[in-house]
Amino acid sequence: MPIVAGYFYFVHEAGEASRPPVILIHGAGGIHLSWPPQVRRISDQHIFAPDLPGHGKSEGIGRQTIEGYSDDVAAFMDAIQLKKAVMVGHSMGSAIALTLALKHPKRVAGLGLIGGGTKLRVAPVILEGLGNPNAFLPTVQMINENSFGPQTPPRIIELAGKRMAETRQSVLYGDFLACNAFDVSGRLGKITVPTFVMCGTEDRMTPLKNSGALRDEIAHAQLEVVDGAGHMVMLEQPDAAADLISRFMEKFPRRARQKPAPVSPPPQAEN
Repeated sequence: MPIVAGYFYFVHEAGEASRPPVILIHGAGGIHLSWPPQVRRISDQHIFAPDLPGHGKSEGIGRQTIEGYSDDVAAFMDAIQLKKAVMVGHSMGSAIALTLALKHPKRVAGLGLIGGGTKLRVAPVILEGLGNPNAFLPTVQMINENSFGPQTPPRIIELAGKRMAETRQSVLYGDFLACNAFDVSGRLGKITVPTFVMCGTEDRMTPLKNSGALRDEIAHAQLEVVDGAGHMVMLEQPDAAADLISRFMEKFPRRARQKPAPVSPPPQAEN
């Protein structure tokens, strides 16, 4: 997979005629693999899934503000020469997507907000644990155990916990500090792009009422509820998540992808 300007990313190419490209923005302590293949490879969609700075194989040290991460996504778009995209974000990624829509509205064609909210307050015990080297791994385990619904296969929970534990302590702590400070309540009336909100009925990290607040504050936003899923809805029920994203993308018309102008052959020298 390619690296550009220090950003490591996955890309799935669409056909000749495609809808606006999609950027998948992972959550706190995540990487591009937080999005399962069913979502990263949705048919006939042009999809990018970057690792945020300091995460996975991307360079950098991570941020402690959502606004900082939103600037990173805009810089990633510049690096791949992408003017506009549909932002689909999970948890912290949904906060980044919302901030992009408020700060860089011309870069955002639509929004998909999964497991998000107008605020993302973090329990003090989590912040204290992530900031303490001796309590870091037990706190990661606690976060992971509370991020899945009761029907999730144990292997999926185990892999997710392992990936989060591989995140540098300073980066994961910064992610949760950024989430805790995030608050766009009362500002979302400025967003007019097509928006869908997705949440699992068993989400204990960002309960369904948080997604309901997003639906209520963003004009014409639609709320999709996934029965039995927890906070990591796209890992728990990847087919359902991919289907909901795919159906949302049908709102956007297909357009032929631009091709470079043909190069004229050099003139023949006269004898």
